[in-house]
Amino acid sequence: QVQLVESGGGLVQAGGSLRLSCAASGRTFSSNAMGWFRQAPGKEREAVAVISWSGGYTSYADSVKGRFTISRDNAKNMVYLQMNSLKPEDTAVYYCAASPFGSTSLRPRAYTYWGQGTQVTVSS
Repeated sequence: QVQLVESGGGLVQAGGSLRLSCAASGRTFSSNAMGWFRQAPGKEREAVAVISWSGGYTSYADSVKGRFTISRDNAKNMVYLQMNSLKPEDTAVYYCAASPFGSTSLRPRAYTYWGQGTQVTVSS
């Protein structure tokens, strides 16, 4: 079992930066692949970035490549999402998710555990 708590969301102007954090509990955290997803009003949940259990593999949605960076610290049970050059279309609730099977799929259905989400709002 893994419990996830996101933090770091807020209101920022276009072109600004935010760093999201995800604190995980559970002794099996380091064996989980992790992902950040987002959901805007009226839209389906979509992948933003995923990272393997070791941190050696990452994958990003085309819309955030070159702007966002996912990382993890297994010693601290933390996952991060550094978001730079934010755009109004990045506005959404951002969720942290864990895949105990190690899947680095960009499909939400591959992830078993989810946090409650943190709101990111980018003003133009």
